[in-house]
Amino acid sequence: MRDDPVRRADVLAEALVGLADTLVDDYDVIELLHRLTTYCVRLLPIDAAGILLSDQQGELRVLASSTEEARIAQQFAVDSDEGPGVECFRSSREVAVADLRDDGQRWPAFAEHAEKAGFRAVNAVPLRLRSQTIGALSIFRAEPGLLTAEDVKIGQGLADMATISILHERALSERTVLVEQLQFALTSRVIIEQAKGVLAERCRVDMGEAFTMLRRHARNNNLRLADVAEGVVAGTVELSQVSADPRS
Repeated sequence: MRDDPVRRADVLAEALVGLADTLVDDYDVIELLHRLTTYCVRLLPIDAAGILLSDQQGELRVLASSTEEARIAQQFAVDSDEGPGVECFRSSREVAVADLRDDGQRWPAFAEHAEKAGFRAVNAVPLRLRSQTIGALSIFRAEPGLLTAEDVKIGQGLADMATISILHERALSERTVLVEQLQFALTSRVIIEQAKGVLAERCRVDMGEAFTMLRRHARNNNLRLADVAEGVVAGTVELSQVSADPRS
């Protein structure tokens, strides 16, 4: 994408419009953040992206990822309380690691786990608005090396868009709205993981395809992703309907 500036500009414009389309009265935070990770992969010379978001106690949770490998790497970072994303959130500053083999001494457990997942380099930029940091966007590469300053700016710009979207006017005007919105997203993420497991087992697909099936069914039927996941777990949504949805 870096070698094709015209195409990159087209995708960036698409990202701006696509993310703006989510800013409706009852927008889906998880869908917004998943779109963001997808656009990161399309716009930048990277292999995966993921987002960590803090709950009302300041604890980080995995909210979105472009691949299952990125989700697992991020979850390990949260569980082990180390890694570029965790450090980025706490410092509110970008963290760049050109090669986890050479520069992973700060987070030895994470470095080893990330490499096993197929990642050698990581950049993390904060989800920050003024003095408030609510999470971190982690950018993963299979090959070692640093992103260019331009690439980092694009990544930070997308992270800023996500932050503004999450904090929105309702959240800015009343703190309790923000807390409720973020907590709903965090709770929904747990249900979505459960639904992915159900679909993966019953439909004999991997976790990544299971998530794609959930999103596709929600989009095709104008439903919230969390509601579809809850229905799958509760058994009120037929798995055959979810698996049979046409690809969009």
